[in-house]
Amino acid sequence: MKNVTGKRGQKIIKKLSRFSKKAGESGREHIQENLVERVDHIKNVRLLILEWSLLVLAIIMLSVTQAFWYAESYSIESWGKGGTYTEATLGKVNSLNPLFASTSSEKALSKLMFATLSAPDYSGHIGLNLAESIRTDDGANTWTVKLRKGATWSDGEPVTNKDVLYTVSVLQDPSVNSSYSSNLSKVEVSEKDGALLFTLPTAYANFPSALDFPILPEHILGDVKPSLLLEDSFSLSPVTSGPFSYNASQNVGTEGEKIVYLTPNKSYFGGAPLLDSFAIHAFTTEEDIVDAVKTGLVTATAELSPTDAEELITNTITERQAAISSGVYAFFNTTGDIFNNKSLRKAVQMGLDMRSLRAPTGEEVALSYPLLKSQTTIPEKDYPALPDYNPKEAKEAVEGANVERPINLVAVNTGYIPAVAENLKYQLEQLGFKVELHIYDFDQDFLLTIIRPRDYDILVQEIGLGADPDLFAYYHSSQATAGGLNLSNYNNALASDLLLAARGTMDQEIRNAKYSAFLKLWVDDAPAIGIYQANMSYYVNKNVRSFSAENHLVTAIDRFEDVSFWSTQKVTKNRTP
Repeated sequence: MKNVTGKRGQKIIKKLSRFSKKAGESGREHIQENLVERVDHIKNVRLLILEWSLLVLAIIMLSVTQAFWYAESYSIESWGKGGTYTEATLGKVNSLNPLFASTSSEKALSKLMFATLSAPDYSGHIGLNLAESIRTDDGANTWTVKLRKGATWSDGEPVTNKDVLYTVSVLQDPSVNSSYSSNLSKVEVSEKDGALLFTLPTAYANFPSALDFPILPEHILGDVKPSLLLEDSFSLSPVTSGPFSYNASQNVGTEGEKIVYLTPNKSYFGGAPLLDSFAIHAFTTEEDIVDAVKTGLVTATAELSPTDAEELITNTITERQAAISSGVYAFFNTTGDIFNNKSLRKAVQMGLDMRSLRAPTGEEVALSYPLLKSQTTIPEKDYPALPDYNPKEAKEAVEGANVERPINLVAVNTGYIPAVAENLKYQLEQLGFKVELHIYDFDQDFLLTIIRPRDYDILVQEIGLGADPDLFAYYHSSQATAGGLNLSNYNNALASDLLLAARGTMDQEIRNAKYSAFLKLWVDDAPAIGIYQANMSYYVNKNVRSFSAENHLVTAIDRFEDVSFWSTQKVTKNRTP
């Protein structure tokens, strides 16, 4: 049986072998006949082959393009969570207690770590923050504030009325020297029906702007004497209520340079930030900040001026300019021996070529009045006309005044101000004045030796104009003191009455009428000359998202209002159908 099977198998193998051999010979003959022997014919159809090849290639490319197009149609690139954002700031960090923030570095940390009752919104006007509502009676003497529900400290404890009452009591304590104290002077605060009641000594329509002060945790600091707050351990490692919490600090060198590391506050009522961490790198000189930006040590900075753009802008660093509610003015010392003469102030007013004076500022916005037009609803027709440019008449007035000594022209050494001051000096000399220009850094010595004694005839300086118009501090006669901000020492009884009336009414039409009348006096008396509205120059890495271009900033520090949405990470997400 096995022999029979073996013979059959051998026959089958032989048949397969013959078939395979025959198929191979047939295949070779077929290839020889239909391919090899026809290769010479390709040149006759080469154009047709090329056309078909291009057609196939086009079909493949269209298919790939369509695949990418479909992918783009259901996906989008956006900013996601993660990453560290490092911002360079100027000034030492001596304390993390926000009530004592004085340097730019400390103010940035205060804004990042502590919430306030009110805060500027995206429109540049005062809005709500910790407060759910801020209301007043018709006379603007009494204000009722309700806190939002659900706001907590970074340790999980709720933010309560006790925290606000405690903070106000600290700010009103004579032993506490805080920049926020003056806004709450003689203000009585009490609790009524679960809300906070602020009773003012006089009516103040812009009081919500005074509520933009950081709140301290009463459950942590309630037993600490106000006079000892600055030395308390809270100043080194605080509990916070803002978008970020304190993590750690690192001293760099021995000159005061420091890095403060922050982490997202998961208890923040506005939602935890997208960033994994935020670092404030505090430098002591602008030169160090320039180096840090150029080397990529930091992500961004708001401490440098537009004049640094040429050195800093690269393929990775860009400059974002944002207008802020500040203005640069030339203030006349109206109590000095030269410009107590109104006719001389008017002569300078009509003798200056303002377009030429503003030329060094480039794209800065011209500012002709003591307030921003965006701050009021005063009709354009109600703004007083400015004097026509008349250098001939101005020069005659200067020559007739016989000014014997040189004008002491003082300017602050920041941004475009020195260049503007140089231009102003030249134009004053063309009018017939002798001028000595002195440029100072804005520091404590400058405040004590120049500003307080009003040791200038003309001062070129930037001042903050606030979220809402309130010119009381700069032009009311009560502020023409060594400690006041009436830099012109302007004293006009009618002007002072108009400013008091404007800040004391909630009726917008009445306020407009009062401010319109004040503007006419301001132009006629010429205590100062408006030059330009200031910008914040923000040098930032192009590959990150910072503050929104839609935000109207009151001060440079308000760039942090939307910091919860800042990001350094881009992600691709599918669109929701």
